[in-house]
Amino acid sequence: MALRRNLLSARSVMNVKEPGRHADGGNLYLNVTKSGARSWVFLYKLAGRQREMGLGSALDVNLAKARVLAEAARGELREGRDPLAARAKVAAVPTFGEVADAYVEAKRPEWTNPKHADQWAMTLTKHAAAIRPKRVDQVETGDILGLLETIWLETPETASRLRGRIEKVLDAAKAKGHRAGENPARWRGHLDQLLPKASKLSRGHHAAMSIDDLPAFLGRIRLREGLSARALEFTILNATRTTETLTVEWSEVDFDKALWVIPKEKTKTKKEHRVPLSSGALAVLEPLRQAASGNYVFPGMKPGRPLSNMSMDKILRLEEQDITVHGFRSTFKDWATERTKYPNEMSEVALAHGITNKVEAAYRRGDMMEKRRGMMEAWARFCRGEVTACS
Repeated sequence: MALRRNLLSARSVMNVKEPGRHADGGNLYLNVTKSGARSWVFLYKLAGRQREMGLGSALDVNLAKARVLAEAARGELREGRDPLAARAKVAAVPTFGEVADAYVEAKRPEWTNPKHADQWAMTLTKHAAAIRPKRVDQVETGDILGLLETIWLETPETASRLRGRIEKVLDAAKAKGHRAGENPARWRGHLDQLLPKASKLSRGHHAAMSIDDLPAFLGRIRLREGLSARALEFTILNATRTTETLTVEWSEVDFDKALWVIPKEKTKTKKEHRVPLSSGALAVLEPLRQAASGNYVFPGMKPGRPLSNMSMDKILRLEEQDITVHGFRSTFKDWATERTKYPNEMSEVALAHGITNKVEAAYRRGDMMEKRRGMMEAWARFCRGEVTACS
């Protein structure tokens, strides 16, 4: 005859006052003390010994949850395992964040460049924040996609690096016995079926310079003479679009406020865009202001016309760079995402990107001017090679 189960009801659990253990069946009991406190216990016998496992207070664990926990314990017994030992083993499994931090520290002596370890730590702290509190054995494909999908198209370099680093952390967890099965961050034969391949990411995007190559490149640009070089430097420092730089007029620049206001007629979003000018950007403009003879900051060869759209591209060709001017905006985004702790919304505002999400639009109702000023100054310092990362 099968043992009876589900003998208690939610009402009886709350109303029973008699001290003692009240059976629900299947080894599950409600324990009531003389003071009226209620808690759940699972009683079982293993290797001839009576064992007792607490399942929590009845105030925190309702009847339905207690039955689920009891069934899990019975499952362990059916597999010949001690439920108490199994629970202790689960409690010993570290979080993803703990494994990630340990991995970085273990590998730190191996990395000759100290900033490499800092970049790893930044990636696994900032971009993997959502999974850091999760037990490392419970990180699944859906968790990885949740991290990658929001940046896969916007900053593919950062996204690819994040995926690869998570994969290595999870491999390390498996090597230590904290995980089993396939790695959910694996690309070949797994995520490559769920995300667009790198070759397809370049379609509709612009070839960009890597973050670490930028300071040296900009140093060479500063040594070049001519308006085209100054326009390119100004574009990079402000992360603006080519036409916004080429058509900037002196009337749009307020030197006292260190501010450049781009009229809505000149922006892609058809909205006025305010650009806080860093010390580096002002340094580009000052000598040009002293020699100004017309409306345009970067005048072309023809009177009353700005520089040609090809002027900055020519500088890139002279530098033998297989990239685009627009790609420097991606480099800026990668820097803000990968090397700083500035929120994503701030760099999006700096890039004057349109907003499609209504919630995000409400959050970004202002243009974060003073906060962005600090970010653009940090960017200028990075471009000068003064810092590698900042907060």
